[in-house]
This record gives sequence, C-alpha cells and structure tokens, in this order.
Amino acid sequence: MAALKPDAPRPQALTVHETSRVLEVAFSDSAVFRIPFELMRVASPSAEVQGHGPGQETLQTGKRDVTLLALDPVGHYAVQPTFSDGHSSGIFTWEYLYQLGQQQQDIWQQYLQRLAAAGLDRDTPMPVRGSPRAEGSGCASQ
Repeated sequence: MAALKPDAPRPQALTVHETSRVLEVAFSDSAVFRIPFELMRVASPSAEVQGHGPGQETLQTGKRDVTLLALDPVGHYAVQPTFSDGHSSGIFTWEYLYQLGQQQQDIWQQYLQRLAAAGLDRDTPMPVRGSPRAEGSGCASQ
C-alpha cells in the first residue's frame, strides 16, 4: 500500500448517520462530504466489486436499503465497512473516500447508466452465485 501523500487531506471526523444512511466525512481541507451507504456499497473498492482488472467489475444491484453495521479502522490510512448485506472486503482509503465524496454525482450517474445498459434497476436483486448472470455469462452450457 502506497503511503499517503503528506499534503493529502485527512479526515478529521467520521459520522455514521443511520437514519439517512450516509457517512459524513469532514476533511482537514474543510471539505465535508455526505456519502450514501448505497454509493459506498456499489462503488466498493473490493475485488468482489471492482474485479482484478478492467472489464471484470460486478454490477451491484439491490443495495438501496443497505446499512452500515460496522466501520473499522485500517491502520492510519483507511476504514473497512461491514454492510448489512454481508459485504466487508472493501478497504476505503482516505483518498478513496475523498474521491467518492468529491465525485459522487458523476459516479452515481455512471452507475445508473450501467444499470440502464444492463436492463436493470437499483432494486433488482443480486443473482445467486453460480447462476448464469452471476458468472458473467448470458448462456447456460448444454
């Protein structure tokens, strides 16, 4: 893991708002972001969501009502959330949280476009592992 840049904004406060389902992050440069749990979940930096390279992403659906069960520190550079759907493998560095906060409208629009292109919506349940869609194939083998 690369070291944080010395001049990079660092979080001064993290506040979990359970009712509105947002994580509020106040940074040292006075930026304050309210990042929805759903956005954090569908844009998780984990390999489970992002894959191991371009084109290996797994489109996340059915995460509108996801909540945050825990937010554990990872050294002095990140936090690792545990979401109510069991996902807990994403490590959100301070830099990534800042990026999510700063670019959340663009990231959200890209997500909605990917859903539309796949003929899905935010509430479509995730497929069961082992199903054709979950494996990235639209065809079952004969």
